[in-house]
Amino acid sequence: MPAVRNAGRTATVLAVACACVFASQAAFADRGKYGNNGDTEQRAETGADGTVSVTVGGVVFDRSKNGTGGSAGALTSSTSWTPPACWYAPKYTPEQLQDYLEPIWEAGSTGHEWDAKQREKYTNPDDPKKDFNKDKSGKGYWWGSYVNESFPPGWDSCTRDYFWVDEGEAPPADIENAVTPEILAELAYAEIRVPGTEVTLAPAEATKVNLPTWAWLDGAEFKPVSVTASVPEIGIQATATAEPVSLKIEPGTPDAETYPASGVCALDGGRIGQPYAKGKADEAPPCGVKYLRSSGDGTFPLQATVTWEIHWTGTGGAGGDLPDGEFGATQDVVVQEIQAVNR
Repeated sequence: MPAVRNAGRTATVLAVACACVFASQAAFADRGKYGNNGDTEQRAETGADGTVSVTVGGVVFDRSKNGTGGSAGALTSSTSWTPPACWYAPKYTPEQLQDYLEPIWEAGSTGHEWDAKQREKYTNPDDPKKDFNKDKSGKGYWWGSYVNESFPPGWDSCTRDYFWVDEGEAPPADIENAVTPEILAELAYAEIRVPGTEVTLAPAEATKVNLPTWAWLDGAEFKPVSVTASVPEIGIQATATAEPVSLKIEPGTPDAETYPASGVCALDGGRIGQPYAKGKADEAPPCGVKYLRSSGDGTFPLQATVTWEIHWTGTGGAGGDLPDGEFGATQDVVVQEIQAVNR
């Protein structure tokens, strides 16, 4: 990963079936949302403390501290960085791998000669009890690849066949995409959802030409959110946390001025911008906009984008920063001329 800086609780969760499972023994045969574990399902559990965990692609996501609401959305990285396209993690016990592969071999779906060569990798002609490492049941896992369902560039780079890793041991050193706390943090980043960014504008009536309009966000909603990703089979986890740091206002027309001039309003005391108070109509707001002409019979598309700073912590004291994330929304603003009264 490039060296870059900073990249609800619910009572019911529906188990969503994943699609796209190919009947091939190749390491990247099983695909779905972040791959699948042979059963093609997300599995959701609600703990006694109300936290929600969802198992997807060998990774358990706890989203109980995530952003909620119908307007909540996923972050877009402020750089070209993207979450991993594929990775390796524990996938099967010896018995599970046997149950998965033997029907494929028996069906001869990929040709007898090829299947026979594959069988040699997992069977022991001298001692059938050791087939698929069944003599090591409970002492490790067969690892396999998982794929991001959006199939971004690089999704097909995890071509390694299933490989065995003993409990407590690290995967082979030549496996570049083996799951780690850092990879889990990156996957958790992709699961973060943040509140919508429609700003409150005041004075409450339609915005007037050449009069400052105050803008702010509800401080109660704009607080840190986080997602924890873990692989319980090997005891590793990471939590990615997003914290709001600034709001950028783009008026939707060049005939406008922003406050401050950069259009970027920093977080101050847990709040972005300040609510308008009666009597401040002529004052320059700490965060806002002044339109220099009316919108006529239409509106101006004001774009409000919040930047979220991302950091993570994980097993063994691991941690660091990921690229800043952004999430914005557009709202229509009516700007009217000030009506003068002739006496």
